[in-house]
Amino acid sequence: MRTSVIGYPRIGALRELKFATEKYFRKEITEAELLATAKNLRRAHWEKQAASAIDFIPSNDFSFYDAMLDTALLLNVVPARYRAAGLSPLDTLFALARGYQGERGDVKALSMKKWFNTNYHYLVPEIEDDAEIKIAARKPFDEFAEARALGIATKPVLPGPFTFLKLARFIGKKTAADFVSAICAAYENIFAEFAGLGAEWIQLDEPSLVTDLAPEEISRFKEIYTRILAKKSGLKILLQTYFGDVRDCAGDILALPFDGVGIDFVEGKLSLDLFAKKPFPQDKILFAGLVNGKNIHRNDYGKTLSIFRELKATGAQIVVSTSCSLLHVPYTLANETKLPEDTKKHLAFAEEKLGELAELKRILAADLPEETREFKANAALISETGARADKAVRERAAKLRESDFVRLPAFAEREKIQHERFGLPLLPTTTIGSFPQTRDVREARSRARKNEISQEEYKNFLRGKIERCVRFQEKIGLDVLVHGEYERNDMVEYFGECLDGYIFTEKGWVQSYGTRCVKPPIVHGDVSRKKPMTVEWSAFAQSLTSKPMKGMLTGPITILNWSFPREDISLKESATQIALAIRDEVLDLEKAGIKIIQIDEAALREKLPLRKADWHKEYLDWAIPAFRLTHSGVAPQTQIHTHMCYSEFADIIREIDAMDADVITFEAARSDLSLLAVLNANHFRTEVGPGVYDIHSPRVPAVEEIKAALRKMLAQIPQEKLWVNPDCGLKTRGEPETESSLENLVAAARAIRDEIC
Repeated sequence: MRTSVIGYPRIGALRELKFATEKYFRKEITEAELLATAKNLRRAHWEKQAASAIDFIPSNDFSFYDAMLDTALLLNVVPARYRAAGLSPLDTLFALARGYQGERGDVKALSMKKWFNTNYHYLVPEIEDDAEIKIAARKPFDEFAEARALGIATKPVLPGPFTFLKLARFIGKKTAADFVSAICAAYENIFAEFAGLGAEWIQLDEPSLVTDLAPEEISRFKEIYTRILAKKSGLKILLQTYFGDVRDCAGDILALPFDGVGIDFVEGKLSLDLFAKKPFPQDKILFAGLVNGKNIHRNDYGKTLSIFRELKATGAQIVVSTSCSLLHVPYTLANETKLPEDTKKHLAFAEEKLGELAELKRILAADLPEETREFKANAALISETGARADKAVRERAAKLRESDFVRLPAFAEREKIQHERFGLPLLPTTTIGSFPQTRDVREARSRARKNEISQEEYKNFLRGKIERCVRFQEKIGLDVLVHGEYERNDMVEYFGECLDGYIFTEKGWVQSYGTRCVKPPIVHGDVSRKKPMTVEWSAFAQSLTSKPMKGMLTGPITILNWSFPREDISLKESATQIALAIRDEVLDLEKAGIKIIQIDEAALREKLPLRKADWHKEYLDWAIPAFRLTHSGVAPQTQIHTHMCYSEFADIIREIDAMDADVITFEAARSDLSLLAVLNANHFRTEVGPGVYDIHSPRVPAVEEIKAALRKMLAQIPQEKLWVNPDCGLKTRGEPETESSLENLVAAARAIRDEIC
């Protein structure tokens, strides 16, 4: 019995990589010091896995930003505008990820998208017509050699060529088909390099195989692997899939000469049907994803043993694996000092999942698995329930009627009422919500939690920040203001702390992208609102100005999708409970005089099933009504906004319109406003604010750049329906760049208004 890990968290137990990288951005440490921190982290992660007797330990799963970006650099897929800046390899990577503005040029960052059905983001490679795909970097080879020098044999991990081409963006006339030969040659050379270094296995990640595939895509997959598997250079090739099942190409996968096939038996609904109903090829090893890489509840060894036996009956050689990379869960429970032991024992973060793999290795190799000490201890644990039930919450949800999900009057009538009430100019300007969380904000929050300052002192500090924020927005002339969200540590964790049914970690950080880490709360019981969550701050901010102040909330689907969910009730049930809690807050904001309320659903698309046939029944049929439930009780003149970011929206644009918000803001800056034509083609009725500049980059957009974006928007969107805003919240940005960018945004909007009038 052997075990495998698909990938491991990169950021370190205490976010060491995040802090070192940010110091490098601020020029507080050198490149050599940053590289040293990275090397120490890699060593710690390899040694941790080796200590757990993991047989297949990954290398090249480390990244300063993202594996797709690393692979673009490896394959020489760097657009000309970045090469022209003449930066070092490391700074080129960061320019691709964050944009660059300096003496060597001014370039925007690559587009950023959600990684399949996770809250992790990847950078979208851009392949220009003249791209010469070849080996152009040494990172994966150097890291393999680095581990080997420590006495640790690893399997190098790379995004597979099929997924790389499928997710890339082609700039010019050429398509993926035009680059098949070049990418095959590059991967053949990669194989030869690793063989020369003494590698035995290489893992090629192909998560795109669990999505809906067109016949020509399946043909391309077969063409690529027929070619490169013929030139393996003596390596063993593991085709690794995750996040679902490979129903479109299971037969093709088994027919190709892979040495190992990695299959997800956690999220893969049909994986057992596909791989446990007939003999498994004897020339392949099945890497069975049985330990959940995306949730944090303990593995049920009884269920795992049952699946294992079904697979074993096919005659397969089996390696027990994580279902996906462990970068989607926190690093370790060892640093959690405040979680009760009765709660803690039901959880498993990345380090604890290594322990589960080690225990499963012993259990599954035993003659009588159920008689092992580890199995019995796990069975006793699983028999306990850790979730808290609330009868009142369940009864309230059960009494909901269809009318509770419908807002009246209809959209067109509300739109007229709201235009008369607010009297906003054409192209009204606003922001998405948060303003920079500067060091003084973080320090004040920390001191308040440690009782180093009183709660009243902390509130006075926040009032001061809010007032300065409001005065700045008034000064530059924004039309609809926000209070800045200084009281919030995170757009989900903050609300979770105000809700019954949630528990929280101290160090449970998970990478979202680059240096951005989030600390997802854990749904641990039935959810309800303890008390008003935002009313005090929104009402205070509104008292400072005569301009409309947006109340800012996170929507139920995003709260659920950015939490670790329960596994004992359905996601629909959890979403309904959270929606009722947010509904209570919406109505209280309205009573407090807040006329515009934004209910963000940044993660709506994130958990959309990867198979289109599953979209409605398994997700949209309850996710969209859950959002409508939050706002269906407000008056016609109360304007409801929502926001979505960094996902593909074109294929669910009608469902988004059916959310029945009055205004929706989208991320659009990094995608060159490609969403506009989709909105126009679908006669999108909701008023809309596509982001006019990218907030994940430190560069300041010029007025002319924003004006050009607005002209492009007006060619597709009626002027009376267009709002002007950044593409996301400003929490992660610095104050100087934020202020300059917003000043330019307002100036551009005014200039375009003058052109229209």
